[in-house]
Amino acid sequence: MSEVKVEFAVEMNGDNWVEIVRKSLDGMGLVDIDCKQGRVVVHTLEPWTRIQEEIEKTGRKAVLAGFGGQSAVSIINNTGSDVDRTCIQGVVRFTAITNDRAGIVVDGVIDGLTPGLHGMHVHEMGDVSGGCDTVGTHYNPRNSPHGGPHDEPNQRHAGDLGNIRADESGRATFRFVDSILEIWDVIGRSVVITEQPDDLGKGCNEQSRVDGNSGERIACGIIARSAGILQNFKKICACDGLTLWDERFKPIAGGERNQKN
Repeated sequence: MSEVKVEFAVEMNGDNWVEIVRKSLDGMGLVDIDCKQGRVVVHTLEPWTRIQEEIEKTGRKAVLAGFGGQSAVSIINNTGSDVDRTCIQGVVRFTAITNDRAGIVVDGVIDGLTPGLHGMHVHEMGDVSGGCDTVGTHYNPRNSPHGGPHDEPNQRHAGDLGNIRADESGRATFRFVDSILEIWDVIGRSVVITEQPDDLGKGCNEQSRVDGNSGERIACGIIARSAGILQNFKKICACDGLTLWDERFKPIAGGERNQKN
């Protein structure tokens, strides 16, 4: 598994918090803290969500501010049946591997799923004007049959990312390396989550070689370029004027979204 750098804006108002935050991340990677700027950078093998959870256990608010070098992000919040937001919400991040190896690290957390396995794929277009119905088919520049993420390039779609597993609460947390995709392959495309598990092209019917019998598209999001390390210094969210730390606990949508207190 490859390490990536993750950067958090952390609400710190004294030097004593540097050691408190550093201690909370003991054993999770190389940690660099700038108390004046409120920046914590961790070179880690852990999912970014776990780093955030450990920082916030200290009582400090933390917001992901940068990820890796070349990176991209998809906010999962659309449904396949219409263009309204769905109860399935999450974030999927893609980061270039920092050494000379090809491929990317895929790191994310998605809530609101039914427990068990769900297929996840990169689709060819970033058009969610009609929900997940308008994002096209799996990204497949080699015109290959559908397969699994560990298959050879000519035996899988480039966008075949396999399955993610939701726990009993409906949350899927995942982190893995895909050896085929590159950051500039995925920006402007979309991520789709499906209702059923992907059989990875091993099924006994024609549909298995198309989409792994993974069923309905239940949520999706456009993949956009993301800020890298030390590229994002904002402290106020432009959408509603809140500090990033207050914004951390606002709902993604709904009537409370625009309230500033």
